[in-house]
Amino acid sequence: MNTIAVAAALAMFATPAIAQTAASGDTTPPSPAGYQPAPQPPVPPGVTPVYVQAPPPDVAFPPPAPLASYPPCKKGQFDGCMERNSPR
Repeated sequence: MNTIAVAAALAMFATPAIAQTAASGDTTPPSPAGYQPAPQPPVPPGVTPVYVQAPPPDVAFPPPAPLASYPPCKKGQFDGCMERNSPR
């Protein structure tokens, strides 16, 4: 029984692995990977692009409004609460 398992394992690892680089007949270029955005089309002739500066982070992402009161923090809680024994 053990010899059959050893022979099967050796047969599985003894065969060489052949890497497949592309599908047969596939001529399409590879798509960009990751988070790369798609390329923008060129600007038509006669059109002047307008570049607008982005707003500062404090305007684009304002902080949330403060709560009227904060409950005491529970074990493992750090947001939206007040530390126990805090002088504030």
